[in-house]
Amino acid sequence: MAAVLSVNLNKIALLRNSREGQTPSVIEAARTVLAAGARGITIHPRPDQRHIRPSDVEALSFLLKDYPSIEFNIEGNPFAGPRDNGYPGFDALIEAAHPHQATLVPDSDNQLTSDHGWDLGGDTTALRQAIKRYQDWGARVSLFMDPDPEQIARVPQVGADRIELYTGPFAELATNRGLDAPDTVESLESYRNAARQAVALGLGVNAGHDLDQHNLRLFRQIAEVAEVSIGHALISDALNAGLAATVRAYLAALAGLAD
Repeated sequence: MAAVLSVNLNKIALLRNSREGQTPSVIEAARTVLAAGARGITIHPRPDQRHIRPSDVEALSFLLKDYPSIEFNIEGNPFAGPRDNGYPGFDALIEAAHPHQATLVPDSDNQLTSDHGWDLGGDTTALRQAIKRYQDWGARVSLFMDPDPEQIARVPQVGADRIELYTGPFAELATNRGLDAPDTVESLESYRNAARQAVALGLGVNAGHDLDQHNLRLFRQIAEVAEVSIGHALISDALNAGLAATVRAYLAALAGLAD
């Protein structure tokens, strides 16, 4: 069974924010990708509000009440508190929006993009408390993780429901070396082993970061992956092919119908 596709709408908001107004519309983009077959909407509202804003979180939460089978996934750092620019803090966003899933990412305010998973080797008290808080608010909690067996083994101790494998290193190898290169194949095996380890621990497995139509031809072989979150590559492809057609192309890639 193909992994569920959740479309990240951050880049739609980034383009909108380059000008005043509401064009392009995050809400209309959500409607388009859902009509094309996506089964989830992902957003990552950062404290600097460079793309998704708190008003988008509220509007998408309202919109998705009309789509009861669609997953709403909000990503972010659970320790990001309120800012003077109107960002209310990650806790406040989760409590107000009640997403189906909260994906927790250990990024800082000034990171260009998420580029590493959690290190669970230290004091995880605050993280465990945040996970429990979001679960009490009705969210499934996923932790952004590297394919590191030692770190993944610690995930059940903090109480998360899933992991999201950070796929950036695999995607870079697939681009620079090719899908058949030994380094790429070795990387894929590390993700396959990580996914199998997570499932054996009773965890669900998601994946995301720089996945695209090219590398999905290989990555989709990991049967344990239940969901992929894709934004940058999909929105970039949509500039040429159109948003609805691109979503359908990614669904075909996940299902192995595009080779």
